[in-house]
Amino acid sequence: MTHPVCLTVAVATPTHSALSTPLSYASAQDWPPGQLLRVPLGARDVLGVVWDHPGGAAPDPGERSLRAVVEVWDALPPLDAHWRALVAFAARYYQRSVGEMALAALPPAMRTLNQEQLARRLAKLAPKAPAPRRRTAKASQATASETALATAEGSPAAPGHGADQPLAAREVPPALTLQQREVLQALSTQPGTFLLHGNTGSGKTEVYMQAAAQALAQNAHAQVLVLVPEINLTPQLQARFERRFGADAVVAMHSALTPAKRLSAWLRAHLGQARIVLGTRMAVFASLPGLALIVVDEEHDPSYKQQEGARYSARDLAVWRGHHAGVRVLLGSATPSLESWWASRPASPAAVDDGTSPAAGRAGRYTRLHMPDRIGSDTASAALLVRRVDMNHQPRGAVLAPPLLDAIGTRAARGEQSLLLLNRRGYSPVLSCSECGWKSTCPHCSAYRVFHKGDRSLRCHHCGLASPVPHACPDCGNPDIQGLGRGTEQLQEQVQALLSDMRRPDGSALRIARLDADTTRLKGTLTAQLDQVHAGEVDVLIGTQMIAKGHDFRRVSLVAAVQPDAALFASDFRAPERLFALLMQAAGRAGRDAGFAQQPEMWVQTHQPAHPLYAALKTLDYAAFADGQLTEREQAGLPPFVHQALLRADARTQEAAQGFLLAAVEALRDAAMQQPQLAPLLDAVYLYPAVPLTVQRVAQVERAQLLLESTSRQALQRLMHAWQPLLHRTRADKAHKALIRWLFDVDPLGI
Repeated sequence: MTHPVCLTVAVATPTHSALSTPLSYASAQDWPPGQLLRVPLGARDVLGVVWDHPGGAAPDPGERSLRAVVEVWDALPPLDAHWRALVAFAARYYQRSVGEMALAALPPAMRTLNQEQLARRLAKLAPKAPAPRRRTAKASQATASETALATAEGSPAAPGHGADQPLAAREVPPALTLQQREVLQALSTQPGTFLLHGNTGSGKTEVYMQAAAQALAQNAHAQVLVLVPEINLTPQLQARFERRFGADAVVAMHSALTPAKRLSAWLRAHLGQARIVLGTRMAVFASLPGLALIVVDEEHDPSYKQQEGARYSARDLAVWRGHHAGVRVLLGSATPSLESWWASRPASPAAVDDGTSPAAGRAGRYTRLHMPDRIGSDTASAALLVRRVDMNHQPRGAVLAPPLLDAIGTRAARGEQSLLLLNRRGYSPVLSCSECGWKSTCPHCSAYRVFHKGDRSLRCHHCGLASPVPHACPDCGNPDIQGLGRGTEQLQEQVQALLSDMRRPDGSALRIARLDADTTRLKGTLTAQLDQVHAGEVDVLIGTQMIAKGHDFRRVSLVAAVQPDAALFASDFRAPERLFALLMQAAGRAGRDAGFAQQPEMWVQTHQPAHPLYAALKTLDYAAFADGQLTEREQAGLPPFVHQALLRADARTQEAAQGFLLAAVEALRDAAMQQPQLAPLLDAVYLYPAVPLTVQRVAQVERAQLLLESTSRQALQRLMHAWQPLLHRTRADKAHKALIRWLFDVDPLGI
């Protein structure tokens, strides 16, 4: 008689719950690690993953019996060891449960499927034999052309895109510049992680595609992962990859897809049918059995850091995944993150090691590559001119400086386009009453509701609460309530009036459009608006940071930042880095086609024209700015020279949130007195006092945090791991029943 075996199964249980480790289930037969199956959990059947386990017989009849596996999805190959290692590392490093991390990495639609439904999905993905057709002279000529093209690319022509076929290019690649060839040569001859510091317009995307082609040509089963920071950058990049490699070879993974499409993309990647996976941060967990190359575009972007649930950094996990799998990782940006810039520092033999810096003189763990020149920058007209406009010397209340208005009109008359950057959407950030001081605060959050004039609403951008604009002040009845500050909606209205007398080359009025999260909410609107810009149907485009990232606007010759000063005085030490990156990225939209720009320009309207950040922007010298910022951070003891984590608490009241954090610290210190191994960790990690978050209440939930900081990443990790059981016990105390949840945020981007 065959005895059942005990399987260790990872299921979705959060770290702050009592069930934070894989669970045991009885199975009629042993299944390999990585096998997907359904198991009972409470009153439900849930999706699970067989986790690495030694296997063994079920407990004796005298012991509590194990619940049995419901069904096994044996039609799917198991998730491989590299994928499980990635999930296990992410769970360990970001202080989450393995099951929570593993199941969050799978498509949501997969959690509701049963075995029969999965079989139908797989049947739709099964390759179909091509129908026989008559061979014409035209078809023969096309086949010969494909063969010649594939041969030119260094790989044989392939009739299809299956995993057992080499991938042939569909579009003839352009001639490469010298710096592109040098970068590709370095990629093909050296292992490891590379930071490609390429100025906007230098051809980084072409390098990505050529590197992908090289990786795919070396192995018929190879796959490439390309990460982009935001959903709105996915369609245009996907279109470029599809033109080059064919639509069947490329799949996209991001949250804007329907559940069915996300599931289909994941299955095609897992089965090896998709050769190129292009997606946002979630795609870093894609199951790619043939992974050969990872590309992270705009690697500096904070969107790669998940801000809800398991707070992982997709960029950092991509680097770890590439190192563990032994594949190259290419990080690309015109304004790299300071962490990556520091990690790619060259060796400095002349540096004096005084013992105060453990990395003095040593090279970083990444290889830094440079592409400083724009394609076509051999012409004198291609040099970007940065102008600082001192708004202290402009007419009071001026929206745009008169010289900037003239420059926009001159360029529009030549058929060129201008971009106006204002990183704040809505009409006004707040409505206010001048009589009694009432402001449009959100009743559920410690934030203001933003005035949107288009639909006459007040909207909270934190909890989503929306309500009609009152006809008078709710407190005193004053009918004269006014907006404070300016958003993109108001800027569009004001610019429309300021440019009303200016004309296009055909004599018609200028066409002004706005691109932000409000104008692109409906499906297809983003693509439609971008198509209008590319077609030259827009003369002035106003938008938030959405317009500054990755778009190839060929007709844009002037970019202006309208109100960038606020970030100069933010309490977040990363604010200067983010502002400089945003302005550099925005500047890169100008002059991408010399045929549309005799002299591309970047205008910055500021009340602080002498600020060092703007001085560095004037010369477009990212290296000087980054080195200066790193010097300041080293002196101040800030990342990347120290390592940080936040212990967050969400509760019904601020007192309850901070009370839990204080009790957790006391529990840790008490444990250190009883467990000698904890004392050195407490000495190596500094615990700051508990404080409210900047926006301390969101959707009626109060939020508090406690900062942990250490020069030793290992000590910080060990302390958090040792703290976990103490946090569970503190959470179970009746004194903290008002607590909703607690979590660790490792390597936080905002404090």
